[in-house]
Amino acid sequence: MVLIDGKKIAAEIKKEIAAEVTKRVQRGERPPHLATILVGHDGGSETYVAYKIKDCEAVGFQSTLVRFEDTVTEEELLDKVSLLNSDPSLDGFIVQLPLPGHISEQKVIDAIDPKKDVDGFHPVNVGRTVIGLPSFISATPFGIIELIKRYKIETSGKNCVIIGRSNIVGRPLSILMSQKAINSTVTVAHSRTKNLKELCRNADILIAALGSPGFVKGDMVKEGAVVIDVGTTRIKSDQTKSGFKLKGDVLFEEVAGKCSYITPVPGGVGPMTRVSLLLNTLLAAKKVIYKG
Repeated sequence: MVLIDGKKIAAEIKKEIAAEVTKRVQRGERPPHLATILVGHDGGSETYVAYKIKDCEAVGFQSTLVRFEDTVTEEELLDKVSLLNSDPSLDGFIVQLPLPGHISEQKVIDAIDPKKDVDGFHPVNVGRTVIGLPSFISATPFGIIELIKRYKIETSGKNCVIIGRSNIVGRPLSILMSQKAINSTVTVAHSRTKNLKELCRNADILIAALGSPGFVKGDMVKEGAVVIDVGTTRIKSDQTKSGFKLKGDVLFEEVAGKCSYITPVPGGVGPMTRVSLLLNTLLAAKKVIYKG
């Protein structure tokens, strides 16, 4: 069994990005610039945004944090999105989700210029991904594909089962896994899927992205399977100083011994999600997806 070390791969990618940023600056170009809009004071969002800012510093990016209280109106938020769209000094930006209930997340996503949509959530980028055109791919699927490539995991002709059909992970990942660069045969399973256990047992590559801690157990995985655990649920724990720990969708202690490859939680997909945002921002700065 090979443990897929997302933390190690993310660190390698950061070094590659930092080296490219150094060359850009030496040529007299400005460093890539990423902005984040944060609404309210959700603990998880605060932590994630803080990591993003540190990541930018580590690779030499300029970063900007735009804060709003959770009382901000939808109109005020959309006005700020419009200003960032037209800011020539800014390569990409994200609006940290979730947003307060009185604001339409989809309306905000739709308002972002696709050329600056480094989260890869805009319908234009999703559509380009679906038909195989260059696009900003949402960070978690992007990170998973990069892990598969860097570990040289065989995917062509393999049976891939994805548990979870979210627009952020499951659906875009199913498209990427079935495209010619990967060539897997993909099944997307969800809460209404019949015979789920049998379906998973036939998977050469099993990707769990449903947000249910310990859902995938040993009897759901065949010998030699590749298992990618996307789950990151915070659960109470008396074994950590914070009182919480991250739990994946895969019951690691039961599944790991049966796998050829498996991602841990934490330290697997999570670090790759963060570094993928940097990769998208670098692409935006280089203008290689949307030319000119």
